[in-house]
Amino acid sequence: MSRLDEPVRRGKGICAMRGSCGRTSIFGADLPCPDDGNSTPPEEDLRDLMATVCGPSYTVPNSVCCTYDQVATLSDRLQQAAPLIASCPACINNFRSFYCDFTCSPDQSTFLSITSTQKTTEGKDAVKEIDYEVSNEFKQGFFSSCKDVQFGATNGFAMDLIGGGAKNSSSFLKYMGDVRPGLGSPFQINFPENDDSQYSRIPLRCSDTDNINARCACADCPAVCPELPYVAPPSSGKCHVGAVSCLTFSLLIIYSVAILCGIAFYSWKQAIRHRQRRYERHALLDPPLSPTAASGNANGLDGLMGRGGDDSESGPSGSIHFRLGRGASLLDPMDHLQPKQNKINAALRRSFYRLGLFCAKQPVIVFGITALVVALLNIGWKSFAVETDPVRLWVSPSSESAAQKHFFDDNFGPFYRSEQVFITQSGSGPVNYDTLDWWLKVESEIGRLESETGVTLQDVCFAPAGPGTPCVIQSVSAWLGEDMEQWGEDWRDRVTECAGRPGECLPAFGQPIDPKLVLGGAQGDWLNAKALVITWVVNNYNDDRAGPAEEWERSLKHYLQDLSRPDVTISYSTGISLEEELNKSTNTDVKIVVLSYMVMFLYVSLTLGGGLPPHVISAFTHKIWRGLVQLGVLLRLVKTPIQETSSTSPSFSLIPTLLSVNSKFSLGLFGIAIVLIAVSSSVGLFSLLGVRVTLIIAEVIPFLVLAVGVDNVFILVHELERQNSLHSQGITDDTQSIDSDGRQPSTSASLPPEERVARAVARMGPSILLSSVTEVVAFALGALVPMPAVRNFAIYAAGSVFLGAVMQVTIFVSAMTLDLRRAEAMRIDCFPCVRLRPPIGLYDETAPTGEGVVNKFMRTVYAPFLLKNEVKQLVLVAFGGLFLFATIGIQHITLGLDQRLALPAESYLVPYFNALDAYLDVGPPVYFVAQGADVPTRDGQQQLCGRFTTCMDLSVANSLEAERKRPESSFVASPPAAWIDDFLQWTNPTFESCCRVRRRDPTVFCSPRDSERLCKPCFEGEEWDATMNGLPEGADFMRYLQQWLISPTNEECPLGGQAPYSSAVKLANDNSTVVASHFRTYHTPLKSQSDFIDALAAARRISNDISHRTGVKVFPYSLFYVFFEQYSHIQSTAIQVLTLALLAILGITTLLLGSWRTGATVTFVCSLAVINVMGIMGYWGISLNAISLVNLVISLGIAVEFCSHIARAFMGAGTGLPVDKEVGRKERDERVWTALVDVGPSVFSGITMTKLIGISVLALTRSKLLEVYYFRMWLSLILSGALHGLVLLPVLLTYTGGQGYSLEDTDEDWVTSQMRRPGDYEYAPFADTDSIMSD
Repeated sequence: MSRLDEPVRRGKGICAMRGSCGRTSIFGADLPCPDDGNSTPPEEDLRDLMATVCGPSYTVPNSVCCTYDQVATLSDRLQQAAPLIASCPACINNFRSFYCDFTCSPDQSTFLSITSTQKTTEGKDAVKEIDYEVSNEFKQGFFSSCKDVQFGATNGFAMDLIGGGAKNSSSFLKYMGDVRPGLGSPFQINFPENDDSQYSRIPLRCSDTDNINARCACADCPAVCPELPYVAPPSSGKCHVGAVSCLTFSLLIIYSVAILCGIAFYSWKQAIRHRQRRYERHALLDPPLSPTAASGNANGLDGLMGRGGDDSESGPSGSIHFRLGRGASLLDPMDHLQPKQNKINAALRRSFYRLGLFCAKQPVIVFGITALVVALLNIGWKSFAVETDPVRLWVSPSSESAAQKHFFDDNFGPFYRSEQVFITQSGSGPVNYDTLDWWLKVESEIGRLESETGVTLQDVCFAPAGPGTPCVIQSVSAWLGEDMEQWGEDWRDRVTECAGRPGECLPAFGQPIDPKLVLGGAQGDWLNAKALVITWVVNNYNDDRAGPAEEWERSLKHYLQDLSRPDVTISYSTGISLEEELNKSTNTDVKIVVLSYMVMFLYVSLTLGGGLPPHVISAFTHKIWRGLVQLGVLLRLVKTPIQETSSTSPSFSLIPTLLSVNSKFSLGLFGIAIVLIAVSSSVGLFSLLGVRVTLIIAEVIPFLVLAVGVDNVFILVHELERQNSLHSQGITDDTQSIDSDGRQPSTSASLPPEERVARAVARMGPSILLSSVTEVVAFALGALVPMPAVRNFAIYAAGSVFLGAVMQVTIFVSAMTLDLRRAEAMRIDCFPCVRLRPPIGLYDETAPTGEGVVNKFMRTVYAPFLLKNEVKQLVLVAFGGLFLFATIGIQHITLGLDQRLALPAESYLVPYFNALDAYLDVGPPVYFVAQGADVPTRDGQQQLCGRFTTCMDLSVANSLEAERKRPESSFVASPPAAWIDDFLQWTNPTFESCCRVRRRDPTVFCSPRDSERLCKPCFEGEEWDATMNGLPEGADFMRYLQQWLISPTNEECPLGGQAPYSSAVKLANDNSTVVASHFRTYHTPLKSQSDFIDALAAARRISNDISHRTGVKVFPYSLFYVFFEQYSHIQSTAIQVLTLALLAILGITTLLLGSWRTGATVTFVCSLAVINVMGIMGYWGISLNAISLVNLVISLGIAVEFCSHIARAFMGAGTGLPVDKEVGRKERDERVWTALVDVGPSVFSGITMTKLIGISVLALTRSKLLEVYYFRMWLSLILSGALHGLVLLPVLLTYTGGQGYSLEDTDEDWVTSQMRRPGDYEYAPFADTDSIMSD
């Protein structure tokens, strides 16, 4: 290198450099010579070359400072950049003018200064470093004209390639001036800041609509883009008052006002009552009037019956029976005691009575018929099949997204399979020399990995340039190669440079890699990235061709399972991983589910039996207490012993005898067996009909049917015990012959076992029908949800519940009869062949009757307390607050189903999905598929294109570009890959290495290997400009398009279509037109379920807008759309299904209860129960999806079960009321009291506790799916249903319940029931209490 010794001449017309002084190496570029001579006029060939190279906006000066060879070299270098920026005339013409001024301007010396030189191989001095003083105006204008120019093949910007991703003009020029191969400079060019620069060129603006050499299309120049109508982001537009929503605020106001009004009303009523009490006290001080002193026609009889003719003044009873007491009431039961009959209820009772009697008397026939039917139904098991494909499980075949996926797969091929690995390291992160060196060696081994049959990565990978060419592997190895040693200490610089300028570090497959795809969680600080991300892209097929890929993926999975390194965490997924993990048997959590079944089984079996008679329990308790007191006397802890009574007490030796006989363990076992048989028969039936089983069905339906079916078992057994207490026949004759000390048969109202069983079925059959029909209808409505897994679940559940209910009122009735005969014959449960001797006096008629603890509590404590006026009002207030609380929770319900919940807790995919959310900063690709455009015509092209000035303002490409600029609403992050633009640009005749034909025969295309002298640009010498003049149409368009789709994408022509677009265009079978094509872009990073749902909604909105504006049918496609489409309509589906279920419940309850008021009350309470479940979903993190929707429908069906039995008992509470009720209660209060005492214990112990005990075991499950969507939801349902059924419903029935009726079949039965139940009479508040008590 030598320095300039003499002063350099400067001024207009004076050069700074000229010509070529050789190279510094054999492979180096020609370098210009320092030359401060005068500029010279160009020769004609130089002038023509400059006019071609420098573009139409450049005026060739009269004198220049360059030679022909210099301009030819410049032309070669400009050809590399031209395809990247040619779509924007302002950018490419500024680019050309910038370098033509630098090379040829006659006034070079005014803005160029050579600062150092170097020796060439010829020994000459050549330029080594130079200052280029560009004006600030041109700097900024040049950068602005190019910064938004897109390069569709990479879904990126040309600035990433020509400017290294520069964000300002200084960085842009510095990148172009640095010495580097490719688009860099052969010598160093510096761009010093100089406000007084003599460089006078004015930059072209892309928005200059009047200059054809400057105006750019919307895609490359935002300034000329039309504005899209405003679309609010999904998170905006919600009404809030402070920190709460407007709905919550409104409900708080209404609730508060309602409470204040209630308090005011209560205070007013108390004041009125206080005044009335004062008036009554004054009235008592006045002398009473004589009956004969009354005005009018009052006489002695009137005084007895009441004054005048107004019965209401005769006393609160308003009847003569008020004076005559109970005896007079019995004289006229039709007039006073007996309530009306309900025709539907009477018909149902008669039907169930006949069914129960038949099943009780003909158990052999019933068992035989049931066995035959069950056997026929289970034949369907031969067609049993389990659905394991996630798409077929979770996507409706008729869904729009499913049809679009099918279209995409058929026309463009299935989306690629991906194998992805995340490498994280505790401490400093994985971007360090040792970890990178280890991983590069691992990646090399994976590249050589073979399956058992010899399949390698090269056999199955996606190779853009064709089979045998490099695979697409997105990894840091694309920048670092296979060995870290080649970089040494410079590896950090290499990573930084490649991450900042990916276009300079092209991998083997030829496409630049976005650093966000390989360095996760970096946020721009690439050396401190939190994860290495490695992705292998593998070809995918929908047929047997996918077999080799799956085989290699299994080999990769096994390799990664065995891979480990200290302090390094490896999270991975392969193409086969998700389906395999979803179908793992461990996900069924068999042990927990079976344990839940066992707990329910034990509870049912142990609580069904009658156990010990209450008086026996009392006697034993007294004996134990007396023994303890005597022990205290002996120890001198107690002074006075208990006095012995004369009555005899049973021996402790009787306990095993009584328990063994009264136990119903085998009956409970049979009841559970019925449930399992019902499930098995349902599976057989629907398998025969082609409905596939899913793992959810195998896990949940037996539990669900068991929980539902056991309720009916409890109710039937408890009612049979009640019938036994009323009509017990005692021990059979043969038993008495064996044991003369046994109980003698009853002489009054004793009935045989078959009759008692039939009466039990007649009384509870309508209740079972009501709850079962409602549940079956509710479950069946779940089949309206289109998701196959959920629809199949609903179908199987409805079938299982239906079959279970049928068998419970048929074969279980027969089993119940046999068990009753066994118990009355003193045969041991489980060993009926063994008969025991009944203990003396154990079953005497005079033995005191008793009741269980729950029954006693319900009768003496709970029911009277609940029905107090003040308590009822507090209940309404409390449930109003609960409704408000639930409404607030409902607003926090999110949509979605995190796929991690469906995986086994120990699955290796769980940490992979966690890493995916945490570290991958790139959203999934999305394809906008266009159909119906007549692409060979100019109009069709203009509907699609975006890089030409005559494209539609809001064409497909322009619309996608406009949406990209508002990612908060569109969720689109990257410029679209518009194949039509790159194809038409490929035909640009200025790109001599792109579209080429033979000079001798222009109908023949040149291959990349053909010599330049044999070929010429396709449109050489023809008109071709940004207004689309001269561009191909019709048959020529299709001919050039077919060639473009097989043209390689390389440095000579980066616009070739083979790599980026070979699968983006679907041609007709005869190649006459384009059937469909897609425009690829990327979503913004999607982290949450709501992000995915909103992204799908945004993509559909964009497609609909484009279709409306252009007339081209457009739809979006991304891999996740098929799974998230349900959320676009799940809320409306939920409302529809729940509304239909409520209407069905209203209709069924109104019909079977015989009162629309009671039916509406039950429906209202059930809806409130489900609303509370939904509220808990919001607070407990349970999202709304197809699974939770079906659970809500199930909740509605089961909520009826908590309510229906009490409601029916309320409607039929005319069968007599106990005497210890509080005086002065309204008629509806009396019936509610009776209903609570009659069936409340069964609802609590048989329904609530059974479900609660069974579901509680699921808290131990390891499956998050079972925990969240079954344990949490069903626990909420059980608590909410029990609370509403046992607390709110009784209170509401006292206000809104319908008129009651008798549950007995005939008048004689009804009267007999009054006579047989001690103290059970129709309530007459002022009846002759003394006479009643004397009875």
